[in-house]
Amino acid sequence: MNIIKQTDSSLLALGNMDKKSTFEMTSQSKTKVSRVFSGVQPTGNIHLGNYLGALKQFVDLQDGNDCIYCIVDLHAITLPKDPGELRSSILDVAALYLAVGIDPKKSIVFVQSDVAGHAELSWILMCNSYTGELSRMTQFKDKSRGNESAPTGLFAYPVLMAADILLYDSDVVPVGSDQKQHIELTRDIAIRINNKYGEDTFVVPDGRFLKDGARVMALDDPTAKMSKSSENPHSLISLLDDEAKIRKSIMRATTDSDGEIRFDPEAKPGVSNLLTIYAALSGKTVADAEHEWSGRGYGDFKKAIVEVTIDALDPIQRRYAQIRSSDELVATLRNGAERAGAIAEKVMLRVKDRFGLGSAGAMIESGM
Repeated sequence: MNIIKQTDSSLLALGNMDKKSTFEMTSQSKTKVSRVFSGVQPTGNIHLGNYLGALKQFVDLQDGNDCIYCIVDLHAITLPKDPGELRSSILDVAALYLAVGIDPKKSIVFVQSDVAGHAELSWILMCNSYTGELSRMTQFKDKSRGNESAPTGLFAYPVLMAADILLYDSDVVPVGSDQKQHIELTRDIAIRINNKYGEDTFVVPDGRFLKDGARVMALDDPTAKMSKSSENPHSLISLLDDEAKIRKSIMRATTDSDGEIRFDPEAKPGVSNLLTIYAALSGKTVADAEHEWSGRGYGDFKKAIVEVTIDALDPIQRRYAQIRSSDELVATLRNGAERAGAIAEKVMLRVKDRFGLGSAGAMIESGM
């Protein structure tokens, strides 16, 4: 969790990674997890990097785990958003969750602001965090660079992210490697509070991080992550892009001048990025894709990537079109909020009791 931000985060495993070793863990334990939590910001169309790095693996994690997937709309307002566009984007992301195969019978899918505990716990954690540790967050530094002042929400949102995670007694949080610092902050806050108020106040979560060689990079600049914040629309492929846009963006993708198709992220970042995408969408390893295209030209290679991309996204787009305007979507979110709220309520009762908050604890203390 990101939180998984659509602006930058992509999460899990791609074609050059063994299915049994998709993630790195923050702890030594590799045992089967009980509860998984992650979220995506409703800030526009989910792109190919988000899908391959996050949502595709969200689907796989549903089997054998207790999964909670959130549309983190409170995070989306750290910078101003048009209310109408935000409402629409929330439903867009929710529909894509379902379209890629997240099953609301197996997982909880809901909108963050529909569960009040997120904001409530965020304040409690805020009172147990420090400006020094928040000011060291690299994403805040990057987004506030060059400005004399920045919105307080931009500064404090890692605490809200910590609340998102801790509110559900999450065991594992799958996030992009760019979110590692935020997971470390979450763990630090949880351990700090546990040491002061009781070791079982919070479950201390593990982060599950994308391995460095598996990220999907921008098509126009393969040294940077694929991101919807790019000014160049052809730097990324969105899951809802039409065939003409997909073809144009991939055929324009940056390569190099030596004409050799081989995987070498340092010397050939553009070609390596295209091999990663091709392998992931065709179900092959990068090594197999590299062997398949050895000695062949960039033009034919790009055309093949266009075809596998269109084939991979077509069923998602068709399912999305069915879901987006259906009653199923809103009903799923309402049901998810009720289920998530029931978990959050129990955690908040425990936390408030430890902190001495609320009338229930005061009544017990007074013997009422």
